[in-house]
Amino acid sequence: MVECAGSEAQQQEIEVEPISVITGDNNYKKFLYYQLKMSIQQADAIDIVVSFLMESGVRMLLKDLQAALTRGVRIRLLTGNYLGITQPAALYLIKKELGNSVDLRFYNDTTRAFHSKAYIFHYGDDGEIFIGSSNISRSALTEGIEWNYRLIKRIDQESFASFYETFNRLFDNHSIVIDDKVLQSYSKSWRRPSIAKDLERYEITNDENTHVSSLFQPRGAQIEALYSLNNSREEGATKGVVQAATGLGKTYLAAFDSVNFKRVLFVAHREEILRQAAESFKNVRPNDSCGFFTGQQKDTDKQLVFASVATLGKEQYLNEKYFPKDYFDYIVVDEFHHAVTKMYRNIVEYFTPKFLLGLTATPDRMDGRNIFELCDYNVPYVITLQEAINKGLLTPFHYYGIYDETDYSSMRFIGGRYNEQDLNTAYVGNQRRNELIYKHYLKYRSKKALGFCCSRMHAEMMAKDFCERGIPAVAVYSDAQGRFSEDRQRAISKLLKGEIKVIFSVDMFNEGVDIPAVDMVMFLRPTESPIVFLQQLGRGLRLYKGKHFLNVLDFIGNYAKAERAPFLLATKTTNEGRILSRGELEYPDDCIVDFDIPLLDLFQHLEQRHRHIKERIRQGFLQVQETLGKTPTRMELFTYMDDEIYYLCLKNAKDNIFKNYLAYKEQLGLLTKAEAELCSNVGKEFIHLLETTDMTKVYKMPVLLAFYNGGKIRMAVTKDELLSSWKDFFNNGTNWKDLKKGIILEEYKSISDKAHLSNILRNPVKFLKASGRGFFVERDGYPIALADSLAGVVQNSAFVAQLKDIIEYRTMEYYRSRYEAKN
Repeated sequence: MVECAGSEAQQQEIEVEPISVITGDNNYKKFLYYQLKMSIQQADAIDIVVSFLMESGVRMLLKDLQAALTRGVRIRLLTGNYLGITQPAALYLIKKELGNSVDLRFYNDTTRAFHSKAYIFHYGDDGEIFIGSSNISRSALTEGIEWNYRLIKRIDQESFASFYETFNRLFDNHSIVIDDKVLQSYSKSWRRPSIAKDLERYEITNDENTHVSSLFQPRGAQIEALYSLNNSREEGATKGVVQAATGLGKTYLAAFDSVNFKRVLFVAHREEILRQAAESFKNVRPNDSCGFFTGQQKDTDKQLVFASVATLGKEQYLNEKYFPKDYFDYIVVDEFHHAVTKMYRNIVEYFTPKFLLGLTATPDRMDGRNIFELCDYNVPYVITLQEAINKGLLTPFHYYGIYDETDYSSMRFIGGRYNEQDLNTAYVGNQRRNELIYKHYLKYRSKKALGFCCSRMHAEMMAKDFCERGIPAVAVYSDAQGRFSEDRQRAISKLLKGEIKVIFSVDMFNEGVDIPAVDMVMFLRPTESPIVFLQQLGRGLRLYKGKHFLNVLDFIGNYAKAERAPFLLATKTTNEGRILSRGELEYPDDCIVDFDIPLLDLFQHLEQRHRHIKERIRQGFLQVQETLGKTPTRMELFTYMDDEIYYLCLKNAKDNIFKNYLAYKEQLGLLTKAEAELCSNVGKEFIHLLETTDMTKVYKMPVLLAFYNGGKIRMAVTKDELLSSWKDFFNNGTNWKDLKKGIILEEYKSISDKAHLSNILRNPVKFLKASGRGFFVERDGYPIALADSLAGVVQNSAFVAQLKDIIEYRTMEYYRSRYEAKN
């Protein structure tokens, strides 16, 4: 008799007796799963060898394996990675739930095929082996037609010993340990094999046969992300970002990750996103109280609070009256790319949670908004759009770049966007363009399409045009009152029922709305923003029964940054971080990318316009200045500068304005009075030294912070002050990992103050004094001090501001380079 798996409330006992011939099929008494279950519950040691693992099978065995480990049972598991049939999520699930207690390895001999399937159980002097055709998958363990035979040691000791000896030889001499590095590498390069499509159709849980209850639980990439997040916290991280493509369940991921934290805050900028998030969290945490903090509702005593950034971000609510700083243990910031804006920053900078999780679908520094600086480039998990499609987690796309003769050259382009009135003038009533859109819509066919428009007028016009052509369509936008407009939820309902075929929207489907059935998206306006481009693309990439690919119709004219489209759809860099040319781009598996011939000429023309590096950097600087309404600091420029322009600075030393920022501002006539005074003396040379000093390691930053002293500049620093600044810096988050390559947390914690101080004196202090052009000296009682020539300079307010800005920027730039080297 065996107790079945499932929730505690649904556990039940079923009659199963040990048998020797196990053939699966529809008779649960012949499922290998129940035979293994009985053996696991009795074994003293367990050895498993299978050619592949799948998440579904691992999940079925987890509870019993966990119980065995608790009893002190030794478990070894050898599996294969040939053809990528073993799912990374299956391995992550073992590591996440069972830790390193299971000795988990890959077979590692490329000269011989590996198809073994055996489950070996040891019971004191006795034992048994189940040997046959079953790998670890739900189907293979249950109703799949699999033939397995039980071999009992006391009956056939010679055969048992032979199998066991072979297992040991393979395990000891022909395997590699699946540690975090090996697992991460395997997952990063893993692509869903074509055979997986056949295997996975048998993996749908049949509750009636296996008695396994269907519960809300992490799947696929979520398991990998949860494992990485937990590891990051164990290393001391208090904040981090997960970058995962739209459609991979980031909200559920946050809910799963939050379960060990008592009070949770979820922040988003749209109320609909908050309502959807609340449902997800309640499914995962059904016993917790739930409330909202929005314009109409102010709940302050709930375990789960879902807050509108426009409300909570106001200073009148960020105080003890509503929430103490440490009220929330866990904070989720959805659509984290918004977090550089003031209201988001107010929230992030006010609260002090045990952990802050940022969620974003967009790559770092897109649109020139460097979100990762808010978490010191701690990015525990990344899965890009390309990787998600390759892994079979999102639908492949067929992208068609269609040449649109609309002329954008004379339109007003302000703050990174074209003027809405100018776009309306070009689009509304433009029958030639309407005909182009309609012709391609018919060519590529669609049952459920989304069209992204520039304005209400444009959406109304497009809906009217399609309706007049016999294609039922509606326009969706905020406060809709037009003839062809429709409420968003009603529009979605009509689309799903087939009552309409197209929804033309304005900024209403970029975020937080999922319609998996959508089989076509049409970009009917310039998508100057990479974030918006990927969000719109993502609206149609969710998996849906019967949908084999998403058609993407992008109508492209000579608008700003149009040439970026090919790069946004592809893997953009090599492992060395080199930006690829258009001809080298690699697109996801089973995807098609096709551009009209005139577009290739247009892209080449637009790229030619961007050849003048110095002018492009100047324009990038001026655009950030316009965005902020003031002259930016280095950190602000780093945060808001367009990604492409920032890398131009880094790759062209003579034009890198970050290496001599005051001189650049002086050239543009932007120096303040205090900055002009600073530039007239040795202060300018000292600042330039800090901008250019070598930073292969981050050691110099805590020393400079000791001098900065919170804005009260010290002319000399004691050993105790150096040690205090050093420890404050490396104790913060995961900074300790930068102390030494390969260091682990326990090793860092064991370092004595004496050893820290020795490191400080023989590294940053020594090198600052040696290469500091005489600005760093030794003084009686102080291991390092500033030269007397700086005595008058340190009182200058601009000097204090510049020192702070350089320390922050150089530290963050170090984090960026470290992150990119790792990824």
